[in-house]
Amino acid sequence: MGCGDLFFSLLITFSAALITYNILISANAPLKQELPGPSSRSSVLVDPIIKMPFERSSLGKKRLFHTAVTASDSVYNTWQCRVMYYWYKKHKDGPNSEMGGFTRILHSGKPDKFMEEIPTFIAQPLPSGMDQGYIVLNRPWAFVQWLQKADIKEDYILMAEPDHIIVKPIPNLSKDGLGAAFPFFYIEPKKYESVLRKYFPEDKGPITTIDPIGNSPVIVGKESLKKIAPTWMNISLAMKKDPETDKAFGWVLEMYAYAVSSALHGVGNILYKDFMIQPPWDTEVGKKFIIHYTYGCDYDMKGKLTYGKIGEWRFDKRSYDNVAPPRNLPLPPPGVPDSVVTLVKMVNEATSNIPNWGS
Repeated sequence: MGCGDLFFSLLITFSAALITYNILISANAPLKQELPGPSSRSSVLVDPIIKMPFERSSLGKKRLFHTAVTASDSVYNTWQCRVMYYWYKKHKDGPNSEMGGFTRILHSGKPDKFMEEIPTFIAQPLPSGMDQGYIVLNRPWAFVQWLQKADIKEDYILMAEPDHIIVKPIPNLSKDGLGAAFPFFYIEPKKYESVLRKYFPEDKGPITTIDPIGNSPVIVGKESLKKIAPTWMNISLAMKKDPETDKAFGWVLEMYAYAVSSALHGVGNILYKDFMIQPPWDTEVGKKFIIHYTYGCDYDMKGKLTYGKIGEWRFDKRSYDNVAPPRNLPLPPPGVPDSVVTLVKMVNEATSNIPNWGS
């Protein structure tokens, strides 16, 4: 058995033990998760922002961070990664940038044809059936492998996602041992305290110790992430295995698992709302650093949002799950917000300049 296989086997064994350990307390009342969408848009106005500092801690040596993106080898993930990497390269050496290296952590377990285009680390997927059909569980496991095996030069990590477009050079927003993270209005630790106490016992502190974040975008110290990642992996698996938790958190389960794990290791986060926008709900790019195009953008030809109904004009990443979007996508009609127009223009610029697009 090779070293890699031995490491894999030992870590899975260790994972199983920790999963048992993590299921500590039983909760009583079943909870329902209100997922983000048009009905919960008003919640955006009350994001629980704790701090909004934007101070450079030093005018001297740069505190570089390594950008890491986990992905499968699907067409859907791959074209998004190619677009993201294009904009990473475009802004890496720009003013105020503290962007260091870049890695696509490919958790398919085997190389693909884009290895030379995008710096890539091959991670093994979870054993068959362990993700229970929730492929996102491969994300924390992939980070565990990368952090253990890769030679990462930078002292900080930016955890990003394939559907992120970097709008401008990103400085290191973390400081004083705190991570820097985007606050999500639908991550509500207080609301789900009875469920979360299974994984974050009362002796660890108030439930508000858990920040309203996911794992991305987050800039965090490399050594801190090395401690957080195995816990994140095991709590994700434990949450998915528990029917009440799985029902409560749904597709954001792994985000809650990261928030809990960060709190368990005493790593707090600066909640930085200017980290990114999410069109179509966020309408202006402004001073933001990332466009996250997780939602579909549907409009009529008068520029009116028709969310929940396919528009006369639309851009939705899910339209391109089996084939990459074509070059020169049509621009939105007049009246569509700046965030959506910028998104489409940036996708078009990337696809026009990436060699062999669509191959």
